[in-house]
Amino acid sequence: MTASPWAGKAGALRPGTAAAATAGVTPFAVGLLLAAALQYAVGPAVGPFFSDLLIKIGINVILAVSLNVVNGYTGQFSIGHAGFMAVGGYAAGALTYYTSMLAWGGPQVQGGVFGVGSALFVGACLVGGLVAAAAGWAVGLPSLRLRGDYLAIVTLGFGEIVRVLLQQTQDVPFTADEARALSPVEMATHLGGSLGFSGIPFYTNLFWVWCFVTLTLLVAYRLKESTFGRAFLSIRENEIAAEAMGVDTTRYKVRAFVIAAFFAGVAGALFAHKIGTTLNPRELGFMKSFDIVIMVVLGGMGSISGATIAAVLLTVLPEALRGAADYRMIVYALMLVLVMIVRPQGLFGIREIWELPPFARRRGR
Repeated sequence: MTASPWAGKAGALRPGTAAAATAGVTPFAVGLLLAAALQYAVGPAVGPFFSDLLIKIGINVILAVSLNVVNGYTGQFSIGHAGFMAVGGYAAGALTYYTSMLAWGGPQVQGGVFGVGSALFVGACLVGGLVAAAAGWAVGLPSLRLRGDYLAIVTLGFGEIVRVLLQQTQDVPFTADEARALSPVEMATHLGGSLGFSGIPFYTNLFWVWCFVTLTLLVAYRLKESTFGRAFLSIRENEIAAEAMGVDTTRYKVRAFVIAAFFAGVAGALFAHKIGTTLNPRELGFMKSFDIVIMVVLGGMGSISGATIAAVLLTVLPEALRGAADYRMIVYALMLVLVMIVRPQGLFGIREIWELPPFARRRGR
């Protein structure tokens, strides 16, 4: 029997080897280089309008790919994703706002892209993600024994509860002395109310947004190819058969919910610190959740690349139709209906773009 020409290389990518470590680091390094190129080359070249559009695209990609972990991987139906976005955004915004008021006397931006203020911002994004993940665990643990429409109603109710609670908060302090007079518990109740949380420093830029986009895509891909991902997919395909094979379906669904909520919280933090944004609970209600669901369904339930491309298209399309302001939403809705009629399974179905025939044949060669 002739030995395979790849036999000598079989150990090159075994877990724990240098090649495996390099294979894990290289995509993230490429993503960082892309983020730096967008920040320092593309952004100045295209101007503030298109830079803001690229930031919106990045945030929507994070939201769509993260919701895809729940709706696509495990086959559940969550329509309250904007609630986790709001939790993360308000948690991160409160952290940067009050820390800036107490440390520097005002919420002005401190330093450049890699200054002390940016370090505070990145930490706030991670804290916002963790707070949203905790909310995801609290919601998911008792409710993910439900399925289908019942789970959708629970997640919808969660999103509306978050929106109403945020609207009941009090105005934020506008001076450092007023901020110092508040206790940490009182700070959590002074988040702007129905008028919105204004004054949050604008730290969001192309570099940090696309760094987090890279992290989201890599985690989603690695998760899909891992043992956890296979368990998620087995739940989607046949939950009863998965339970019969020993998969703890409730535990895995809760884990998927927590992961998705974490990245939704990060996206909310990026949105809260975007230039020109006043964090308002009315913008993060049911309609925002529905927009994210459309991205996932349009791209294909379970397809990372499909959710990414759908997020890009659905962010750019309203801007491209801005010239037809009176008919923009009609054309937008008709295009969505047409796509759903022609491709009811979404752009890529459950497959990735590199698994489609043209790319698969090229990889085979």
